Amino acid sequence: MVGESKHGKLEIVLHDYSDEPRAESLAEALSGKKISDTLELAEKIRESIRVSDEDERELTVRRVFQAIRIAVNEEFSALDAFLRILPSCLKSGCRAAILTFHSGEDRRVKQHMKAGIRDGYFSEMSEGTITAGPEERRMNPRSSAAKLRWVTKS
Repeated sequence: MVGESKHGKLEIVLHDYSDEPRAESLAEALSGKKISDTLELAEKIRESIRVSDEDERELTVRRVFQAIRIAVNEEFSALDAFLRILPSCLKSGCRAAILTFHSGEDRRVKQHMKAGIRDGYFSEMSEGTITAGPEERRMNPRSSAAKLRWVTKS
């Protein structure tokens, strides 16, 4: 079981916070290593994965850094707290829109919004996500990861 190994917590962080498909092998390779800076961490990640595609290797590096940032900053705890109080922050008929940048955030937002619909806090929500069009993505490449969802207060 994941939680029983000494690298279990890192594996959970990599899997849950960045959907890293190589979470188990990376956690095993990185756990217990003395790493002095981010450049060294990036190099250890690159050495630990067996892919020939350089883009895939760099994507893995970015996902690991994302997962660590989310864990250190407790970003999901802050998002969950915000989502819990969101209904009490809106007047009836008002709409809240939330922009997410990765699947972990988007899943949480979608689940909270669906629960709010089910529990009667919200009367409607967007059907899926609104994403940047081709022109916006061309002018602002970072927008390609953005997903917008909205809900309306009952």
